[in-house]
Amino acid sequence: MYRLRRLAVRHARAFEWVYVRFEAALVALDPLFRRIGYHRLERPVAAVERLTKGLLFDCRMCGQCVLSSTGMSCPMNCPKTLRNGPCGGVRPGGFCEVDPQMRCVWVMAWEGAARMRDGARIGDVQPPVDRSLQGSSSWLRVAREKAAHPAGPPDAPRATIACAFPQARAHEPAAAPLAVEPRPADRGPRR
Repeated sequence: MYRLRRLAVRHARAFEWVYVRFEAALVALDPLFRRIGYHRLERPVAAVERLTKGLLFDCRMCGQCVLSSTGMSCPMNCPKTLRNGPCGGVRPGGFCEVDPQMRCVWVMAWEGAARMRDGARIGDVQPPVDRSLQGSSSWLRVAREKAAHPAGPPDAPRATIACAFPQARAHEPAAAPLAVEPRPADRGPRR
């Protein structure tokens, strides 16, 4: 996994190109997703997303993917799960202070961002991770966010986070989602 993660950073521009087109396809499929129901799609799409992004980026499925803003290096791979840049303990050669065998996720992120067209987005301050979205599909969240406006006013905490991080939200709507989350898929009869 680590080698593939490094490969993704080395080829960040190609992955950015693929991501832009994939995102456009997801947004175009929003009417179909709405007809089927996002809540029905959540489990199978999250499984495919986990497999794909897990293999390529060692994804932790935080539900608020910011790969295209962090040089295709997932910040959740940082042992400290730092979302906005490296800690003060980066070792010589760009290695992690917690895991000396691993290159710092943020050193790799800056390298990947330098290769990308929109690499300057790495400077956007990202909001803290909303743990309630852990394991959910950020792909579906992006489709919902970019395809339509939320039905009605967003709830206050989401609006506050979105207003506090406008640049991050402009580039990565999944980072500070406003759309109402679909109800969870039924997991069997309720007791």
